[in-house]
Amino acid sequence: MINKVVATPAAAIHDIHDGASLAVGGFGLCGIPVALIGALHRAGTSQLETISNNCGVDDWGLGILLADGRIRRTVSSYVGENKEFARQFLAGELEVELTPQGTLAEKLRAGGAGIPAFYTAAGVGTQVSEGGLPRKYDGAGGVEIASPAKEVRTFGDADFVLEESLTPDFALVHAWKGDRHGNLVFHATAMNFNPLCAMAGKITIAEVEELVEPGELDPEHVHVPGIFVQRVVHVPAGTPGSEKHIEKRTVSVVEPVETPVPVVEPVETQTKEA
Repeated sequence: MINKVVATPAAAIHDIHDGASLAVGGFGLCGIPVALIGALHRAGTSQLETISNNCGVDDWGLGILLADGRIRRTVSSYVGENKEFARQFLAGELEVELTPQGTLAEKLRAGGAGIPAFYTAAGVGTQVSEGGLPRKYDGAGGVEIASPAKEVRTFGDADFVLEESLTPDFALVHAWKGDRHGNLVFHATAMNFNPLCAMAGKITIAEVEELVEPGELDPEHVHVPGIFVQRVVHVPAGTPGSEKHIEKRTVSVVEPVETPVPVVEPVETQTKEA
C-alpha cells in the first residue's frame, strides 16, 4: 500500500492551479479544512471554482479566499452568513450557482460513485428546473448569466428534474483520524459534507487531527476508504492557523437562585421537679 502522507499543508496543495475546481468539506465552520485553505491562500492561487455547502464567513474558512478575490465561481446551498459574499454577488464580481442542499450532497456522492446524472424531485416547478435563476449580475442591477432550464421527466405520477453530478479537480477535507493509506474517520457532526467531497474529488487531500498507523482503525468504523484519498497531512488539534472557531456563540444567562433561610420554631421545654 502507498504511504500517502505529505509533510505540510503547503506541500499537499502545491499543484492546485489557478482556475481549478475544488470541493471543500464542512458545514458552517464545523469540519472545515482550515489548514489546507490557509495554505492555498498563502500560495496566492486564484480564479477558483469552489463547491461547498457555504462559502465560509467573512473572516474564516473559504471567506478568506473570497475576501481577496480568489474565488471566481461557487456552487453552494447556503450563503447567508457572509456579507462580502453578498456584496460580490450583487456587484457582479462572483458567479453563484445556488443548489438545494440535498441535491448538492447527491451531486457529490453521485460523482464519486461514477453516476453522471440523476433525477430528483427537489426544485421541480421552480427556477431551479425552469431556469432564469441569477448566477451572475452585471454590476448595474441586470442579470449577466442566468441558470438554464433543465430536463424534467415524469416517473409514475410525479415530475423529476435531471441534475448532473460533480467531479471537481480537487477536494479538501478535514478528518478526525486518518492512517497513512488514506482511510478516514470523522467525528460526530464534523462528518457533514466531508465524505461526499472526498468521494467526488479527482485528487482528494485530507488534513487529519490524529495520524495513526495502518491497522489501527477499526475497518467497521472507517467512513471513507483510502481508495478515495490521494494525500494526507497531519494537522494536530490546536496547531496555529487551524483553530476551531464558533460560528455563533450563544451564552445563557443564569439567574441567581435565592436559598430560603429555614425558620426555626422555638421549642418549649419543661423542667421536671425534683
